[in-house]
Amino acid sequence: MKPTALLLLLLATTAQAEPLGSVDTAFKLIGPDHKIVVDAYDDPKVQGVTCYVSRAKTGGISGAIGLAEDKAEASIACRQVGPIAIKQPLPRQEEVFNERISLVFKKLRIVRMVDAQRNTLVYLTYSDRLIDGSPKNSVTAVPVARETAIPLRP
Repeated sequence: MKPTALLLLLLATTAQAEPLGSVDTAFKLIGPDHKIVVDAYDDPKVQGVTCYVSRAKTGGISGAIGLAEDKAEASIACRQVGPIAIKQPLPRQEEVFNERISLVFKKLRIVRMVDAQRNTLVYLTYSDRLIDGSPKNSVTAVPVARETAIPLRP
């Protein structure tokens, strides 16, 4: 596969964050305050499912210039926001989103897992580092009506 085709495929299957709001948690005299931000992510392969993720965002001078490392803590709640339509067979487990939360080494990740027995989509958020990840995580589930089978990739 050509590199440009691979890049387009990756961009097409990765969810994009939509910032919804934030609250300040600590005042910083110089630079933005520390805060908790809430973003919405539409599952790129499952129409009708949106995940809402809250996470810490470091302020101050280092946060303002992009050098701060955000905490490895996040919470997730995924909900059915419309009729569920699954565009293509899903793997049993797939990363649907990742975002850098430090200059180089740390990422926030959202992984979708299929619980075929219960016809449910399970979403997990966690952060990892190149060398030492964090066990802090959050999980949520979206049951899919039995009349809408979840097609699985063989």
